[in-house]
Amino acid sequence: MEPGTHPPCAACGDDAHAACRACSYALCKACLDEDVAEGRAACARCGGEYAVSDPAHGKGIAVEEEEEAAVEDQLVAEGLRGRVTMANQLSDRQDVVSHARTLSSMSGVGSELNDESGKPIWKNRVDSWKEKKNEKKASVKKAAAKAQVPPVEEQIMEEKDLTDAYEPLSRIIPISKNKLTPYRAVIIMRLVVLGLFFHYRITNPVDSAFGLWLTSVICEIWFGFSWILDQFPKWCPVNRETYVDRLIARYGDGEDSGLAPVDFFVSTVDPLKEPPLITANTVLSILAVDYPVEKISCYVSDDGAAMLTFESLAETAEFARRWVPFCKKFSIEPRTPEFYFSQKIDYLKDKIHPSFVKERRAMKRDYEEFKVRINALVAKAQKTPEEGWVMQDGTPWPGNNSRDHPGMIQVFLGETGARDYDGNELPRLVYVSREKRPGYQHHKKAGAMNALVRVSAVLTNAPYILNLDCDHYVNNSKAVREAMCFMMDPSVGRDVCYVQFPQRFDGIDRSDRYANRNVVFFDVNMKGLDGIQGPVYVGTGCCFYRQALYGYGPPSLPALPKSSACSFCCCCCPKKKVEKTEKEMHRDSRREDLESAIFNLREIDNYDEYERSMLISQMSFEKSFGQSSVFIESTLMENGGVPESVDPSTLIKEAIHVISCGYEEKTEWGKELGWIYGSVTEDILTGFKMHCRGWRSIYCMPIRPAFKGSAPINLSDRLHQVLRWALGSVEIFFSRHCPLWYGYGGGRLRWLQRLSYINTIVYPFTSVPLVAYCCLPAICLLTGKFIIPILSNAATIWFLGLFTSIILTSVLELRWSGIGIEDWWRNEQFWVIGGVSAHLFAVFQGILKMVIGLDTNFTVTSKAAEDGDFAELYVFKWTTVLIPPTTILVLNLVGVVAGFSDALNSGYESWGPLFGKVFFAMWVIMHLYPFLKGLMGRQNRTPTIVILWSVLLASVFSLLWVKIDPFITGAETVATGACSSIDC
Repeated sequence: MEPGTHPPCAACGDDAHAACRACSYALCKACLDEDVAEGRAACARCGGEYAVSDPAHGKGIAVEEEEEAAVEDQLVAEGLRGRVTMANQLSDRQDVVSHARTLSSMSGVGSELNDESGKPIWKNRVDSWKEKKNEKKASVKKAAAKAQVPPVEEQIMEEKDLTDAYEPLSRIIPISKNKLTPYRAVIIMRLVVLGLFFHYRITNPVDSAFGLWLTSVICEIWFGFSWILDQFPKWCPVNRETYVDRLIARYGDGEDSGLAPVDFFVSTVDPLKEPPLITANTVLSILAVDYPVEKISCYVSDDGAAMLTFESLAETAEFARRWVPFCKKFSIEPRTPEFYFSQKIDYLKDKIHPSFVKERRAMKRDYEEFKVRINALVAKAQKTPEEGWVMQDGTPWPGNNSRDHPGMIQVFLGETGARDYDGNELPRLVYVSREKRPGYQHHKKAGAMNALVRVSAVLTNAPYILNLDCDHYVNNSKAVREAMCFMMDPSVGRDVCYVQFPQRFDGIDRSDRYANRNVVFFDVNMKGLDGIQGPVYVGTGCCFYRQALYGYGPPSLPALPKSSACSFCCCCCPKKKVEKTEKEMHRDSRREDLESAIFNLREIDNYDEYERSMLISQMSFEKSFGQSSVFIESTLMENGGVPESVDPSTLIKEAIHVISCGYEEKTEWGKELGWIYGSVTEDILTGFKMHCRGWRSIYCMPIRPAFKGSAPINLSDRLHQVLRWALGSVEIFFSRHCPLWYGYGGGRLRWLQRLSYINTIVYPFTSVPLVAYCCLPAICLLTGKFIIPILSNAATIWFLGLFTSIILTSVLELRWSGIGIEDWWRNEQFWVIGGVSAHLFAVFQGILKMVIGLDTNFTVTSKAAEDGDFAELYVFKWTTVLIPPTTILVLNLVGVVAGFSDALNSGYESWGPLFGKVFFAMWVIMHLYPFLKGLMGRQNRTPTIVILWSVLLASVFSLLWVKIDPFITGAETVATGACSSIDC
């Protein structure tokens, strides 16, 4: 049968291949196959059965149409294959999770690949191709085909949407080779010059000052070792860029969004030291984030069981009903009222809503009334009643004794709670105060965070956790989306345990006198670590993958590097892996110090409910996770969600159970699970354990800082903050988790990453040689001796080469990192200030605590500060930590005066050696200059005259010497002549 003798296809107008027996509804072969493939085997008009036309029809089809049909089938197959590929990528982690946190069936995949009419996008491509084919036919068919062609703009938009769905959600931006190659070359050059310098120093002792020479050489060798630990982890720095618009295109936005739920953790202890208004602003900024409200939950840990915190949180929940819709309606940034209303900017910029000014004025008035209510609660809490605090219903507050009270949980807002004033749902807000009883170890902040992990797992069980200190608010409302660009990207997030954001601060003086911003660490060191295995966890502003906190390893464990290969190359070239036998991989995964999880979650996905319960019983999960079947079952849900078998009415009771003070006894909490105990810097330990298991972390630096906080800006408080950090590092050094010997079993911690962790725990010990080295110039000036012999030409080259390489390293580091020279110099100054004060005390305190169990505290005495901008900067608080740097300053100032005096008395030939000694002393004094300003207090009491006093005094003596030198010389001549006459 020849083509064209059959009735046209009712769908596309082509020659029909089959027709309905009842109503003669005709379809071509392609349309019929398409209907059958989609499960529509019956007639679309009447439901009858199709009858295939004369079998000879197939033989009469032209060769051209056979080729076209083959091409069409290929396009269809490619469309199906693309659909499967997309589904596989998204199902790697099953990121589409409902608010009830139950495992979903990936309903978002179909919506991504369908157009508005519900037709798959790949089919639109096939139709477009068919329409081009029909243009070659008769004019009637050509006109009909053209009528079905969608506009070019729509095709472009559909192609763009499909492309965005397939595109990665983030990318690595490597540092330019023009900046990085010279930087690496100078590092190698500096390492070579350092070796030659040490060779010269060791082989050329100073016999007249052997003790000073030996001390200086030992100190310099330690400084060189410390520099290596700090420098080489910065070998491979990277930048990253996220694409939030692609995240929205892939997972959608609004109520039907496929974005994963996130649980926020906020910790506080004493509301009198951590003002409730600051905590309230942090909570408000969380509740107003730009994220689906049903996927956000905020847990506030009150480890002091203070009624003030509870009441202020209740006030915050009420105020949030007005604040959250205001922020979302007008896209407010930042979404914390205290800092939003205090901004000195044009708040009308980019605002076009006619009611904005009126509503902003009303909201500011509401916030001021809210502040008054919070301040009234604070004033009321200053004096505790003799009978203890009483709640509004007349019952005693359960936390009247902060060291002996039951666990308390109160849920505010949320799906079943109060809605905002526009009638919309608000994120869930939960108050948590864990149980405390005498005789139990509570482990301070780390214990409170682990309690929040268990409570949130029982109540919401979001797959991701973002923790903030109570004084760190959300500065960028899209911060959660930024983190999800890494966590929910199948090509990136499978092995990511956490996404760390840099810390940024408000309220710091412009000159940043005490390096509170810590720019060098956050903008240089952390970028370097991001190029290896990821940044260290710094305690706040971090988004965790919940399963990583449960002690599990990543889904794909890295292979071990070859033992014969260069370990340095294994760090720099992580893509080079070696194959291992299945037996070796199984043996390594069973290493106790690397894999605390009982089994891998992938092995349990294929079991039914009975086998799963038997496996739980067999592997004794309760020995690891504790005596809670609800919590244990939640840990098996890799993508979050509350177990369907759990009765919702029992969740609060179960949550109270998991925060009881005896829950963690004889479990792995704090040892292998959750936040790790054993140090006041639990953040370093927690991140270190994750990296040892093979996880990697991501450093995310949005253009607008994600979070901001407050920092102590006066000298004493800043030094005590540094003292606490250094003490935690010393505690880790003496623990079993010391990076020097822990975690070698599986080879999952890369060597450069290990160097960075070693530097993290040994840097306080640099204080001992630093104190000795800072005292050397004063001793040299007072004794007239020096640590360096007379320089030869070769020695001069080594000294100049070392100084040149140090300068070049710093300049090139500034070049690729983008930080300013003032930030770099402030970091150098505070490295010396902290090293000779807080770090030194941390070393001795840590040794006393770890060796003989003696815990010491340093008293801080305050003096009142005057009012004004940055008034706290000028508060002077005397503490014993200030003694060593003050002593070093006085010694060097006295040494400079003594050196000039000795030079004046010794003649002009002594000025040459004096130059080196004075330069050495001035190096110490200039590094301690901010410390000296802190001692002097107000700005108008500048210590510049104190620093220059010795130089001016020496100048005066020099002028006097010039005036009286001729008289002395003449007197000596007369005396010599007189003596000669007498002798004669």
